[in-house]
Amino acid sequence: MDIQRRVSTNLTKTSTLWILFITTLLLFFTFRIVANHWGFTFIDSMSSPEELRNVIAGMSAEQKTSHVWATSTLDVAFPISAGLLFAGAALCFFPKYSVYLAIPGFLAIPTDLFEGVIQILALTNTADLLDLKAIVTPLKAVLLLSGLAIAIAGWSSWLLSKIRNR
Repeated sequence: MDIQRRVSTNLTKTSTLWILFITTLLLFFTFRIVANHWGFTFIDSMSSPEELRNVIAGMSAEQKTSHVWATSTLDVAFPISAGLLFAGAALCFFPKYSVYLAIPGFLAIPTDLFEGVIQILALTNTADLLDLKAIVTPLKAVLLLSGLAIAIAGWSSWLLSKIRNR
């Protein structure tokens, strides 16, 4: 059995999709709790290098450290979970075009992880690669939103077919 078939088989299992869905939701809400508790704004959705530099400069040492920990834990787990969820949904609900429709979910993972590396380097004053975030962050958003849209379309199509068959 080739690796593509094994990955597809595992990602399209109902139990796998449910686990990924619940994990993605829990991680999404945990971001909010962590940011609220330590009083910082996640810089994941910011792409303007100057805005990022200003926000980072305005953070306390504790906020920067907390953000680094959140980025190196939650923001590693989240793109893996969400990316695999979106790719798995595409593979499950659109078998004819599944390989193509799973691409945004799969590509969202390394894109988001690369963005996290850029952020950690900036938050720790190791390197300023924030100009790259002007490209990486919008790309990540497009990939995640495309994956989400494909997953929603798949679930909606599946649900409508279940309703019609009753």
